[in-house]
Amino acid sequence: MTRLLHLLVAFLLLASRAALATPCQFESQGEGRVAAIVDARSVRLDDGREIRLIGIEATASTRQALASLLAGRDVTLRGSDDTPDRYGRQGALVFIGEGDTSIQAMLLAQGDALVSAEISDKDCAAALMASEAAARRQKKGSWADPSAIKNAESPDDILAGIGRFVVVEGKVLSVRQAGAMTYLNFGRNWTRGFAATISKRALPAFESAGITLKSLENKRIRIRGWVEESTGPRIDVRLVGQVELLGANEPTGVRP
Repeated sequence: MTRLLHLLVAFLLLASRAALATPCQFESQGEGRVAAIVDARSVRLDDGREIRLIGIEATASTRQALASLLAGRDVTLRGSDDTPDRYGRQGALVFIGEGDTSIQAMLLAQGDALVSAEISDKDCAAALMASEAAARRQKKGSWADPSAIKNAESPDDILAGIGRFVVVEGKVLSVRQAGAMTYLNFGRNWTRGFAATISKRALPAFESAGITLKSLENKRIRIRGWVEESTGPRIDVRLVGQVELLGANEPTGVRP
């Protein structure tokens, strides 16, 4: 009976720890001290490694906020792959010392960064999105600007962001397929209105997530990505996390 009780207690402790586990705690990729802030998403460690912060895209305030948080600090790197990119940068989530909260989450919570949607781990991606959402609700950092979220009905405003990572919100008026491309059209004029494009090779990821593109018709959604111009403004959607389905009662982020 005593042995059974001990086993039950041990099981409950493990279950409790699992429930309280902090997301984004991937395998350690080493440690170091930040010697320099290279740019808004990259730092150089004292051993010469250049680290690219994964999971976020920069805003106007990201570099300054990053310097305030990381300059001269000892950091721990975590991630699922430490293979350098073509520029020799190691992508990682960055933590101060042995802390549980990543620098990425801190920047998002301050409104000093945007979620990039590149992290595929669902729990980690959800945690980063929650940090961004909290800052958006509280109008922190860049979210204090009413134009931080672009209105899908204003293509000219979106076109002003060509070459930048932006967040667009609106109602999908139609879903059309042309060849290997599916178009989520937010405007009645297909050539001038804003549209999100999704290639055929990205469809399996949406299907795995339980999202049928046709089901997005007449739904309010939020799209994030790099703005391109193809007659009208376009965002190429390659990752499921670039698309957020908004609840019917969720307040719009277009006009805070």
